[in-house]
Amino acid sequence: MSAPAAFTLPEGRSHFTNVDAVVEQTIAHVGSRIVLGLPLALGKANHLANAFYQRARADASIDLTIYTALTLQAPRAPNALAARLLDPISQRLYEGYPELDYARDRSRNALPDNVTVKEFFLPPGSLLNNAYAQRNYVSSNYTMAARDILDAGLNVIAQMVAPEPGGKGFSLSCNPDLSLDLVPELRRRAARGDNVAILGEINASLPFLGHEARVERDWFDAIYDAGRYTLFPVPAPSVSAADHAIGLNAASLMRDGGTLQLGIGALSDAVSHALRLRESENAVFKRILLALQSPQDRAVRDRLGGVEPFATGLYACSEMVTDGLLTLFEDGVVRRQAENGISLHGGFYLGPARLYERLRDLEPELREALSMTRISFINDLFGDEAQSRRDRRDARFFNSAMRVNGRGAALSDTLEDGRVVSGVGGQYNFAAMGHALEDGRSVILVRATRSSGGKVQSNIVWTGGEVTVPRHLRDIVVTEYGIADLRGQTDREVAVRLARICDSRFQDEFLDAARAAGKVEAGFTLPDEARQNTPDRVKAALKTAREAGHLPDYPFGSDLTGEEQALKLALEWLKEHTATKLDRARTVARAAKYWNPPNGLRSCLKRMKLDRVSGPGEKIEQMLISLAVTETRKTE
Repeated sequence: MSAPAAFTLPEGRSHFTNVDAVVEQTIAHVGSRIVLGLPLALGKANHLANAFYQRARADASIDLTIYTALTLQAPRAPNALAARLLDPISQRLYEGYPELDYARDRSRNALPDNVTVKEFFLPPGSLLNNAYAQRNYVSSNYTMAARDILDAGLNVIAQMVAPEPGGKGFSLSCNPDLSLDLVPELRRRAARGDNVAILGEINASLPFLGHEARVERDWFDAIYDAGRYTLFPVPAPSVSAADHAIGLNAASLMRDGGTLQLGIGALSDAVSHALRLRESENAVFKRILLALQSPQDRAVRDRLGGVEPFATGLYACSEMVTDGLLTLFEDGVVRRQAENGISLHGGFYLGPARLYERLRDLEPELREALSMTRISFINDLFGDEAQSRRDRRDARFFNSAMRVNGRGAALSDTLEDGRVVSGVGGQYNFAAMGHALEDGRSVILVRATRSSGGKVQSNIVWTGGEVTVPRHLRDIVVTEYGIADLRGQTDREVAVRLARICDSRFQDEFLDAARAAGKVEAGFTLPDEARQNTPDRVKAALKTAREAGHLPDYPFGSDLTGEEQALKLALEWLKEHTATKLDRARTVARAAKYWNPPNGLRSCLKRMKLDRVSGPGEKIEQMLISLAVTETRKTE
C-alpha cells in the first residue's frame, strides 16, 4: 500500500540521508504528540530513535512516548575490579554500535518530563533497581503486545531494515515479529484520516532475509540511510554442569519429526547442544543419560521422547532464533519442512556477532527454508489453525523459569516484591499451546538451586512470587535432577514429583510445607534413591563427558578469550564470596596465601593488568583474583 500523500519526500529523493530531516518531516505530518514504536531488541532504528529523543529534549512542546521491549545497552562494570575485565571486552565488541540516548538517560534518572519510555519486556535482571523502568513496565503477552501498543496511540514506527542485494526491496530481517501486524492496522487508520508514519533505517550490516520479512519500498513512508553500523552482539553465556544436565534431560523429551521451540539463555544453549549431541554423537548422548537419569526419568522420556538420532529431523517454530537453534538448522537436525516448505520459522533473532555473520552467509537452500515472520503466527494457532496443527506435531515448548512452586506453577519474570526481572514474553502462550495441541507438551526448565549473597536457595519452592504460568497449565518440569511430568496429576502427586527433582538439601523443607498444607500425608517420605540430588552427583555423572570435551562451557563458541572466560567465572565467584563485610574479610584472609601468585596465574593477572601492582589496593585485588581463579578451576 502506498504512503499517505500528506507525507512527502524531497523531490527526486528515494530516501533521506539526514536523520533530522526525517524527524522534522514526521513531526510536521503527525503533530507534536508522538507515540514511537521501536521493535524489541536488535531491530530498533537507533539513529532515528536518538533523533526523535534529542528533538524532544530540546523542545518541551513535543510529547514523546517510546514503546518498545528489550532495550539493548552495552554492559557496564559494577566496580573497578570488574571494569578491568569488562571494559576491553566492551570496546572490542561494541565499537561502532550507536548507543540509545534514552536508555543512557533512563539509567541516570535523567529523562525529561515530556518523554515516557514503556517496555513490555526488560533486559533480564538489568533494571531491577531502576525505579523508572519498574514503574513503566507493561505486563503483556507477546502476542497481545501489538494490540496494547496500538491502544496506547501508536502513530510512528521506526525500524532497522536491510537493503535487498541487487533489488529495490527491504527486509524486516531481525524483527518482522510485531511490525507485520502493526503496519497494516496503521495503514487502515491512515485511510480513516489518522496521521501516521512508518519509517525504515537502512543498516547494510543487517542480513537480508526474504519470504514474509521482505517488503517493498512503499511499505515505508520514509527511509533513512544510516549506511553500515555494528549490530548489537550478545555474548554467549557459559553453560554449567547443571545446565548441561537440564539440557540433556530436555533433549530426551523430543520425538523424531517433532516441533521445537526454545527460549533464551544458557539453558536454551544447553538444550540445543544436547540435541546436536543426540544426532551427531549418539553413543555419547546415551552413555551420559545412562549415568544421569533415574528409572522414573527414563520411563517419562521413553513415553514422550526418545534417545535415537533424528531420522526425519525436527521442524522449529520459535519466537527467537538463537545461536544454538541456527546451528541445529545448519547441521540438519532442524530439517523437517512444514507444508509451506519452511523448516525454521522465527519471530526475531538476537545473539553474538557470529550469528549475524552466519545469517548473512546462509547457503541458498537454507535461506529458502528459513522464514522470519509475525509473532502472532509463531506464538499461537491464529490464522490457518488446521495447517498450524498439522505442522506442529509432537511439539515441545522449552522455556525457563526462575522458580516453580509446589502446585507446578512457573515463576519466571517477577520477584516476590513486585520488581520485574524480564517479562512474560511468549511463555504463557507456549504453555497454553502445549495443552491446545493434541500431542504438544510445555516443558519448564529450572535450575534446582540459585546462589544469592553467598547463600544457596532452592528454586523448587512451596509458595511465593508472581506466577507466570498458572497451575492449571502445569505440564513438565525439568531440573538437573530429573523430569517431573505433572500433567493431569493430583496436587499430592505434583508435590511428590517436584520433591523428587528438588535439591536434596531442600527436600525436607519442601515436603514439610506440603504436609502442613495437607497436600501430602503426614507419614510420607521419599525413597532413598530420590534423596541423592546433589551437585556432586550431577558433576560425577557428567565428569567423563566434560573432560572429553563433549559438554563444553561454551558449546557454540565464545567472544571471550580463554583467560577472559576464566576471569568471568572468577569474578562471579568473588561476587558471591564478598556479599557482606564479614564474607569479604574472610575472603581477603583466604587470599593472603597468594601474596606471591604462582606462575600458572600470570596470564590471567596480565589480562587484568594486575601482573605488576602498586599500592595495597592493587595488591589485594591481585590476591583476590588469584584465589578466585584457583577456586573456580577446582569446581569446574
